[in-house]
Amino acid sequence: MSCWMPGCPALSMCRGLAALPITCLERAKDLKTRLGILLQKPELGHRIGTSSKLGSRQRDSSREVLEWRESFDQLLKSKSGVTAFHTFLKTEFSEENLDFWLACEDFKKTRSKTKLASKANRIFEEFVQSEAPREVNIDHETREITRKNLSGATSACFNEAQAKTRTLMEKDSYPRFLKSASYQDMTKQATSRGISKRSHT
Repeated sequence: MSCWMPGCPALSMCRGLAALPITCLERAKDLKTRLGILLQKPELGHRIGTSSKLGSRQRDSSREVLEWRESFDQLLKSKSGVTAFHTFLKTEFSEENLDFWLACEDFKKTRSKTKLASKANRIFEEFVQSEAPREVNIDHETREITRKNLSGATSACFNEAQAKTRTLMEKDSYPRFLKSASYQDMTKQATSRGISKRSHT
C-alpha cells in the first residue's frame, strides 16, 4: 500500500519505521525469518496423525516424570530427569556435583589413551583438587586416591570420587528435589494427564 497524500496512514507508518534504529529493524527481520523457519517445521504443523503421536509422547513423558520418584537411578537414566534435577541443583548452588558425575560418565566412554590422560587432568583440575573452581564435596582421602590415580589414568580413575558424589546427591539433594515445588508441579501435571486420558477411554 502506498500513498503520498497528507495524513495517509501508510506514509506515517513509513516515517515511524525510518525513525527506528537500524538494530531494531534488523532484529525484526531476524525474528520474521526465525518464525518462518519454525512454521515450516513439520512437527509444528497440524497434520493428520500428529495429534496421536503427541498424545503418546505426552503419556511417555508423564510416566517418566512419575518414575523419577521410584529411585535416583530412574532419575539419572532420564535425559529430561537429569535436566530437571540440574535446574533444581542450580537453585541450591550445588550443580557441580551433577556436572562432575556427568563428566565422569562421559570420561568412561573415552577410548583414546592420550585423550583419557588430558580429560582426566581437566576433570581433576575443575572438580576435584583443593580450591578447584567447581570443587565437589569429597573427603581428603578420596581426593588423594584420585590424585594418585591420575599418574596412570584409566577409565576407572574417578570411580571412588564419583561414587561419593553420587551418594551425597542421592541422600541429600534428591529427597529435597522430590519435595520441591517444581517437581510437585510436574507430578500434578503428569497425574492430571493420566486421569484425563482414562476419562476419555
